[in-house]
Amino acid sequence: MQEINLQVPTLDQLETLAREALASLPQEFRELTSDLVFLVEDFPDDEVIDDMELASPYEILGLFYGPDLADREGVMPVSLPTMIFLYRQPILDYCAQQGEPLEHIVRHVLVHEIGHHFGLSDEQMEALEERE
Repeated sequence: MQEINLQVPTLDQLETLAREALASLPQEFRELTSDLVFLVEDFPDDEVIDDMELASPYEILGLFYGPDLADREGVMPVSLPTMIFLYRQPILDYCAQQGEPLEHIVRHVLVHEIGHHFGLSDEQMEALEERE
């Protein structure tokens, strides 16, 4: 009988997948995200859960936090970092439910969070995801 590897990725491994996903996006998109900070946590904190009125911490896979691109290019200096949070446990749960590769889900969440930050529609985000 063949042994099945069911190793759950660590927070660091999930961050590596996110960085690889970002590197696979078109150059013009990466240039606008060069100063992003990635944080991978098991779950969103209580403040995020309350602010987004979530019934469960599994309802959110990722979050974009910080000033948007217009604020960064304005005349006022911005001291807050722009961050993308990826939530490991909800992503793993979603991945198991959907039966899709983890790398695909991480890339989808990444594109979705960055895309909303730039004001892209869901259709524009889908088109971006399909570009190699």
